[in-house]
Amino acid sequence: MIELRLKELILEKGITGKELSEKVGVSQNTITSINQGNSQPRFELLEKIAEVLDVDVRDLFKSTKDDNSETIYIKKNGEFTSIGRLKTI
Repeated sequence: MIELRLKELILEKGITGKELSEKVGVSQNTITSINQGNSQPRFELLEKIAEVLDVDVRDLFKSTKDDNSETIYIKKNGEFTSIGRLKTI
């Protein structure tokens, strides 16, 4: 099953799963199920999610290559912002 970065992107963009579900027109349970890897969305839904999160559709997917790195976030004004990636050993 293909893994999505949805949970990470929701955190990064400072949006809740409920807000995302309302903006893309699906139930909150649908977003939760996608987050947990229990279901795979259709491409049309992926396009809507990418648009709402203001990312390229490709950014929704986890890399299939192990790059041994983690995304680093800072919290500023109550929102998390990605500041880069850190190589892990």
